[in-house]
Amino acid sequence: MSDFLTKPVLTGDLVILRPFVDTDVAVFLEAIADPEVARLTGSSPDDAPDEERTRAWYGSRNAQDDRLDLAVVDRATGECVGEVVLNEWDPDNRSCNFRTLFVAAGRDRGLGTEAIRLIVGYGFEKLGLHRISLEVYAHNPRARHVYEKVGFVAEGVLRQALRDGDDWIDATVMSILAHEWPAPAPTE
Repeated sequence: MSDFLTKPVLTGDLVILRPFVDTDVAVFLEAIADPEVARLTGSSPDDAPDEERTRAWYGSRNAQDDRLDLAVVDRATGECVGEVVLNEWDPDNRSCNFRTLFVAAGRDRGLGTEAIRLIVGYGFEKLGLHRISLEVYAHNPRARHVYEKVGFVAEGVLRQALRDGDDWIDATVMSILAHEWPAPAPTE
């Protein structure tokens, strides 16, 4: 059986994944206020950051026994730059959903790829998961590329799943299975 109450510290070459601390809230308030983050995650751009609600949310993540939320810390700077999350745990099928969020300071430097590899590896190797899935919007090719590098495979398309102004955006459902881990090393 999975132990989601244990919140590990996972260390890579570029990042450290760790439980949240109070000072991380400022990073996530920045992320919530970032119009690009709102667009790429399908969040409403009209949602103003609410410090009290955000503080309560991140303050409660370490006590959750049915999900794993970890802060992503850039080892080069010591700064929190995002989060990785295994949620929507289905114990009968040993599966979880995955999601991630990075502020601008954490993007385009390989931090996300390593952070995803660390949490996916933990999910399969320590939590005994069989399947980890996600959805990625078509207007976020950078994220899809990272998921593919880690080993996620496209399963299908949710057509016009998100309204983006006057446009409709598809979402691709992707997953990785335990027997596919570890993913092959990237060739790029």
